[in-house]
Amino acid sequence: MRSVQLIILQRLGLGLLTLLVVSMVIFIAVNSLPGDFAQAILGQGATPEAVEAIRQQIGLDKPPVTRYFEWLGGAVTGDMGVSFAQANFASNFGSTSNTGVTVVDQIAPRLANTMFLAGVTALIAVPLAVTLGILAALYRNSVFDKAANIFTLSSISSPEFFVAYILILLLAVLNPIFPSLSNIFNDMPFDARLKATMLPALTLTLVVTAHMMRMTRAAIINLLASPYIEMARLKGMSPLRVIVTHALPNALAPIINVIALNLAYLITGVVVVEVVFVYPGIGQLFVDSVKIRDIPVVQACCLIFAAAYILLNLTADILSILSNPRLRHPK
Repeated sequence: MRSVQLIILQRLGLGLLTLLVVSMVIFIAVNSLPGDFAQAILGQGATPEAVEAIRQQIGLDKPPVTRYFEWLGGAVTGDMGVSFAQANFASNFGSTSNTGVTVVDQIAPRLANTMFLAGVTALIAVPLAVTLGILAALYRNSVFDKAANIFTLSSISSPEFFVAYILILLLAVLNPIFPSLSNIFNDMPFDARLKATMLPALTLTLVVTAHMMRMTRAAIINLLASPYIEMARLKGMSPLRVIVTHALPNALAPIINVIALNLAYLITGVVVVEVVFVYPGIGQLFVDSVKIRDIPVVQACCLIFAAAYILLNLTADILSILSNPRLRHPK
């Protein structure tokens, strides 16, 4: 048991180190974006003195190393700073303070919307993918298996925006079942929110189901030639019971990994889908903030994406260790 705890602590330490390195990459990349927020907010006709005054108010005149550690220290305590776009700049350009909407207040409702979209997608995609994977393994090389493989390859090969526009055409234009734009707002009834979220959720479902289904099928088929599976068959068990009772529990490690990776994608890879459906999530906020060079919001969004991806990868590693006796008790 101590070896398992040691492995988990090593994974957590590696995750924190990875997040630290990623935070450096995020800061360097975001601050290397072309353009200047102070120049953009004042216009091309602004004087250099006015531009420099705005830069002082938002802290862009400080050395990059100082700004990085101030940002990292604030992020550790949950303070991401104030959004440049929502800041109330002092009328006196000599002042070095600015107030306004904090980044946390701006991101929190958007992140909740993205988590709702990811949750709805996961509730549809995970059971569907595992079921299709089991059936494809059960009826290997059948018409169903071949059709499922064609479907999954088509889904993997199609970009998200193409799948989104096809669903809009089929389910919003030709058959007006769901709205083509996801108009989400506060205090919206659950059924109305679910209906407005359904098209982007179905788009993400088609994208992530393919990976999970193919991994489930491959993992189960890889175990069907094992001696204990042959013994179960010789005892007269039905093929479905053999797969569900004996093969599936031993195939959980790779299946958990691919599910965790796709759940991470549901949070970090929703940018395109949210933009297509104008879904008010963190992906849409990220794109809007990049356009106006709102550096604190862009950095916070990137850090959230990275943290979610690393956390879900760590979760997959830990669950794989706990579900595999050979990993729990290495020789």
